[in-house]
Amino acid sequence: MTVHLYLSLIPEALVASHLPPEEYGEYLSIGPKKRSQGQAVFFKLKESYAQERLNNYKEIEEMRNGRMRRSAYLSVYRVLENTPIDAIESLHLVTNEGQVLTLNPAEYEPKPGPRFHLYQEFCPVTPRVISELEPKEFASVITNEENDVHLPALVFSELVLERLGDDPEANGVDNLPYRNLEHLRDCIRELRAKPGKSTKLVVRHLERDVLFRTIYRGFYVAGKGGKFLFFPMPTRDELETTYYPWWRSALRAI
Repeated sequence: MTVHLYLSLIPEALVASHLPPEEYGEYLSIGPKKRSQGQAVFFKLKESYAQERLNNYKEIEEMRNGRMRRSAYLSVYRVLENTPIDAIESLHLVTNEGQVLTLNPAEYEPKPGPRFHLYQEFCPVTPRVISELEPKEFASVITNEENDVHLPALVFSELVLERLGDDPEANGVDNLPYRNLEHLRDCIRELRAKPGKSTKLVVRHLERDVLFRTIYRGFYVAGKGGKFLFFPMPTRDELETTYYPWWRSALRAI
């Protein structure tokens, strides 16, 4: 029996399971008896890396030998920083209803965009920040050991800002589903007024479920030495056609 290795982001954990990604995502979200609901975001790690790591755990042999245990937690501490970025195979976004969207890595190309970016960090820390840095620059700065504040690795996404991305005084943005828009405007104003400051904290931690509909472009993984992965979201047309069951479920999140 094949045992897969997953890196969960909320919460951070290394988990082994004989369930393939879609079944594992459904199991995490709604449980075996479909009586619970909860989102999940996790990476599937490459089989070559998984088999190398899993040989060190006795319980995995039991799972391989047919013991029908759905999952086994192997670590819950500093998992991301101890996982090589090149061991990551795919990213899976799971709605409250157990619908799973699989994202594969792609080459990242900077694109002209807004002056200000809203980033949601997922692991190992979970603040939301405003930054003038585009994603790859932000990743490089946040993992640079020469900076007083840095991280060994980080998973984050960019969130939609619409017209606020260029002008904190912009009108017609009441549809943005973020709490306290005036505070968000104030954070952008502060960045605009301080040319030497590139990033400003907006929210200290992830307050509620991830609003997948607010993801702009995709997810990013940053590591030491400039290591970087980009997982692009499907286009809106693709979400409304090819991935409609997942998209419909994601839109139900409040």
